[in-house]
Amino acid sequence: MRIGIIGAGALGGTFAALLARAGHDVEVTARGAGLEAIRASGIRLSGAYGDVHARVAAGERLTAAPELVLVCTKAQDAASAIESNAELIDGAPVVVVQNGLDGVATAARLLPRSSCMGVLSIIAANYTEPGVVRITTPATSYLGRGDGPADAECTRIAALLSEAVPVVAIGGFRGAQWTKLVVNMLNAVPAIVGRSVQEVVDDRRLRRVVTASMRETVRIGIARGVRFGALQGLGDRRLRLFARVPLTLGQVLPWLMRVRMGGVPNLGSTQQSLRRGQPTEVDFLNGAVVREASVAGLDAPVNRALAALVHEVEQRAASLPVERVLADVPV
Repeated sequence: MRIGIIGAGALGGTFAALLARAGHDVEVTARGAGLEAIRASGIRLSGAYGDVHARVAAGERLTAAPELVLVCTKAQDAASAIESNAELIDGAPVVVVQNGLDGVATAARLLPRSSCMGVLSIIAANYTEPGVVRITTPATSYLGRGDGPADAECTRIAALLSEAVPVVAIGGFRGAQWTKLVVNMLNAVPAIVGRSVQEVVDDRRLRRVVTASMRETVRIGIARGVRFGALQGLGDRRLRLFARVPLTLGQVLPWLMRVRMGGVPNLGSTQQSLRRGQPTEVDFLNGAVVREASVAGLDAPVNRALAALVHEVEQRAASLPVERVLADVPV
């Protein structure tokens, strides 16, 4: 199948390399040093899915009409990237592989003739060198759309992608997006202090902050009428219980996530963006919690403070001391 992948960073590069290995005709879009590296040397993937060296077509825009499109850009880049490829891809099935809550709706708005769906990926991948991706933690990805059961097209696309990497079609996708948003609360603190996710969760003081951001996310989701989807051992009942227990007991949740990651340092996608000198997705992660809280007539002080600190790190191009996190975040 001809597959166009918009955005060849950590996840885009992973899907591109593995789909090419499975025999598909893959074309990717990239920019700057990433595009130069892929054109010169292809995509080099290592780690949990094996070593892959994939030579794929690459450009700033797609050049051949694809039969399937994966949008793998950062959330803040999705609209402009889709718009620049819209003439070629509108009408093809589109899968948005992205953090946050708005990706599928954005694609559907910009591509009215396309059938749009989303993928939630828990794969941990380090992408700190152009064209080079290392998988530190493999995981099943989840494909779907809306609140209903998985439809026939979602099931078909999930089976096709599973030729390269495990993907399952799920119902209640919107609730699963919220569960993934809870998981993504692991991103901000490591990015602020410049440590791996494992190091942050191992630090009792910082683990409290991460737990507080996760609990706040769950509580806002409940206020917005969300039924959390099952993802990585998390589900509606467990997350609702997590939101009620004392903060000290709630720290078990990020600790279990840290154990699942293993020993290879996981930087998190937000910190990787900072290390590449690129804008982060924080406004679509912690910032999304703040916006959803406002819609519900509530406040989200923990996530608002974390978003502000990430933006400060973006501006300073330097991490902040642990003490700033402890002082600024109301835990």
